[in-house]
Amino acid sequence: MKKLTKKFSMQLLVSSLIIGGAMSSASAAESTLDKVRSGGVLKCGVSTGIPGFSNTDAKGHWEGIDVEYCRALAAAVLGDAKKVKFIPLTAKERFTALQSGEIDVLSRNTTWTLHRDGALGINFIGVTYYDGQGFMVNKALGITTAKELDGASVCIQSGTTTELNLADYFRTTGMKFKPVVFDTSDQTVRGFESGRCDVLTSDQSQLYALRIKLSNPKSAVVLPEVISKEPLGPVVRQGDDKWFNVAKWTLNILINAEEYGITKQNVEKMKKSNDPNVRRLLGLDGPKGKGLGLKDDWSYQIIKQVGNYGDVFNDTVGTGSPLAIERGLNALWNDGGILYAPPVR
Repeated sequence: MKKLTKKFSMQLLVSSLIIGGAMSSASAAESTLDKVRSGGVLKCGVSTGIPGFSNTDAKGHWEGIDVEYCRALAAAVLGDAKKVKFIPLTAKERFTALQSGEIDVLSRNTTWTLHRDGALGINFIGVTYYDGQGFMVNKALGITTAKELDGASVCIQSGTTTELNLADYFRTTGMKFKPVVFDTSDQTVRGFESGRCDVLTSDQSQLYALRIKLSNPKSAVVLPEVISKEPLGPVVRQGDDKWFNVAKWTLNILINAEEYGITKQNVEKMKKSNDPNVRRLLGLDGPKGKGLGLKDDWSYQIIKQVGNYGDVFNDTVGTGSPLAIERGLNALWNDGGILYAPPVR
């Protein structure tokens, strides 16, 4: 009898642990959404300053494509795109800040990789910018191709995928290089401009952004070679599926809104549309907000307050900005690019 009782007690203990773990997971799955709502503010991790992506203007206001994503998420969850606290982070700090709960979402020109997905306890919600690593050199050197960089000293930011890509590229091409490592992108620019290195390497979009920071931007040239795939996108913690879904579908709404021609300017008029795709997208018909735990007008608020993906791209990094980057791969799938979002159904 004692043996049976002991065995039953052990089974009960194991069952309790399993149920407790499941309840804990279920509670964690709603924790970030509840936390943001109760606190009334979204804590968004951004870079320490990359023009076009996340940077402060002359008045100290944050701007950039990564910044606008966070505003869209705040509009979806809180109904107000202004309720965001931006927290600048270095490449080394970013994942720890997310894992520890210091931030609710990381929107900081971060590359989606297998290691990061599988080993850091984080989830990428999608791609906000398709990029690739390149090189910027002083025009006076007369270098026109990366194949001429043998023996060069290269400024690079630590804690990024660019370090590994750089080593891979030089090894496979049989060339040698001397790394000059810095903690922030601003430091790499200063190192490059002061002559501590011959070359600055980063994502190509970042190179165009960093070139603007030079005292004479025309003194540097970005080489044509692209040596890697760098899908950049926002990141949330693993084990929080409800928040993951909200963050993911915020991006999907931005992309789908551009596809169906819904903008800040015409969103009120589009509410009268008979197109079922438009009506579902604006929360008038279809699944609305219940499945995500949001109000039915969550997607309308995103577009009304932030706009669509095309508008955001153009104003922050595209032809309407100082960077003047062409859409390229970041154009919609039906306009020569690879940008594509699941349907709202």
